[in-house]
Amino acid sequence: MNVDNVKSQMRKGMLEYCILLLLSKKKAYASEIISDFRDARLIVVEGTLYPLLTRLKKDGVLDYEWVESTQGPPRKYYFLTREGAEALVELKRSWNEISATVNHIETTNHQLPLK
Repeated sequence: MNVDNVKSQMRKGMLEYCILLLLSKKKAYASEIISDFRDARLIVVEGTLYPLLTRLKKDGVLDYEWVESTQGPPRKYYFLTREGAEALVELKRSWNEISATVNHIETTNHQLPLK
């Protein structure tokens, strides 16, 4: 089993959910999202984030606005749309179901000896 590949797939699967969670709390520009993820020990690079933000915008779950910055050029601040908030509710429900399932399996007393 390629554990690194499995970990990568798990990470990809939750990245959209994490973006929506973050943007449900505040508007943010890409570098700020990367920094917030880094603080949460989720390393995401610009080459991964920008295409994902673009796709989520095309899907109608995100939008953005340009805001003037005192420290350089204007920044593109992303935020959830109504559709994004609805999608987040569904993703939260799915995350809770998956988490409960994994926790149940993890804590079940039916352990077989390792060979």
